[in-house]
Amino acid sequence: MSKKTALIGSGNAFFKDEGIGLYAAKFLKENYTFEPELDIVDGGTLGFMLMTLLQEYDEVIIVNTASEEDAAVGTVSIKDCNEFLDGSLVKKTANEVEIAEMLQICSLSDAMAETTLISIVPEDIISVEVGLSDSLKAVWSTFIELILQELARVGVKAVEQNSQLSLKEVLDQFANPSVEHGRGF
Repeated sequence: MSKKTALIGSGNAFFKDEGIGLYAAKFLKENYTFEPELDIVDGGTLGFMLMTLLQEYDEVIIVNTASEEDAAVGTVSIKDCNEFLDGSLVKKTANEVEIAEMLQICSLSDAMAETTLISIVPEDIISVEVGLSDSLKAVWSTFIELILQELARVGVKAVEQNSQLSLKEVLDQFANPSVEHGRGF
């Protein structure tokens, strides 16, 4: 029996860089197939509602922003649950607080997925705007590549599809939802 793996895009698409986890998850879902199957989840700002996912899956990767002091904008960190919860994390957004609290609660359970967080330091999480700062656009491909590398590390192979949805097209889908493609996943 193969492991059940999920990638959760977390954040708030309405606060510029805070949405990068959602954008990355949508980009991966639209541009790749995965072997074995990977469930890609629009975690948005669900916080505690994601707890059941941490108990249903063997492996979970959460993609989001992180307010890391002394780290430059665009810096990516990859941490397992214990590293994430070691106490050094600066929690500046409600989403960061909820994820940390959810992981702390779940870590007390016998049934918790191996959890990895791939986080990027944002420039702008204040502007009420769907989009990314130029700083995060500049490191977008690196961010996606690091996520793909982490998926490979846990045994999930990404196969690139022939037609590719660009970052701009993903952002447009979040900014201009329609019945045809909807916001999110």
